[in-house]
Amino acid sequence: MGKNKLMRFAENETFANLFQPSFEEVFKKDYELKGKWRTNFFGNKNPIVLELGCGKGEYTVGLARLFPNKNFIGVDIKGARMWRGAKTALEEKLGNVAFVRTRIEHITSFFAQGEVDEIWVTFPDPQPRFIKAKKRLTSSRFLNQYAQILKPNGIVHLKTDSQMLHQYTKEVVIRNELPMQVCTNNLYAEVKDDPILGIQTFYEQLFMSKGFPITYIKFCVNRSGPFYEPDFEHGQ
Repeated sequence: MGKNKLMRFAENETFANLFQPSFEEVFKKDYELKGKWRTNFFGNKNPIVLELGCGKGEYTVGLARLFPNKNFIGVDIKGARMWRGAKTALEEKLGNVAFVRTRIEHITSFFAQGEVDEIWVTFPDPQPRFIKAKKRLTSSRFLNQYAQILKPNGIVHLKTDSQMLHQYTKEVVIRNELPMQVCTNNLYAEVKDDPILGIQTFYEQLFMSKGFPITYIKFCVNRSGPFYEPDFEHGQ
């Protein structure tokens, strides 16, 4: 393990805005802040927005700057990456930012029913192989979990360079008859003057430099499920 990574892990332990529970604390158990994020951490009644697979936290921090009246929580398993976002938030005194180091599979251990208003999924691994469809963060497997923590009619956003994942997610939304609010396979050519969509992560800038169009879907989770997989094999 590199020296820089060890340094970041050590510094992470000192960050008041970064939570790193052990596997034993969350496996089939409720984390101590579940249902209490507003009262026990943020100290307000503002909406809670998650970024799942947040990486370095650029989107989490960028949204927090734009919307001081909302609370943002980045979730990822890579502590060395989240170090950057957590440190930036502290340096800028952004009190509406937190980070959680855990696997997305454990998300219902951290948030109570209706505690979350919106979910962002930004540039996740598209898991292109058909047999790994259940690992896609917009699969029916994960939607069934998201529905347990989102408020009624909560919103899910997907921003990705993967046309396959974009089309797959579109099929998931259609298959489960969820209200689609925005759907574009070339975001910056079709959607203008939206500061939210203009936040660009490291990976997004990398993909754009290679000429890949950025796709975006925004849809509403208007029921508790169950949700089902579509018949989808495009690009497999």
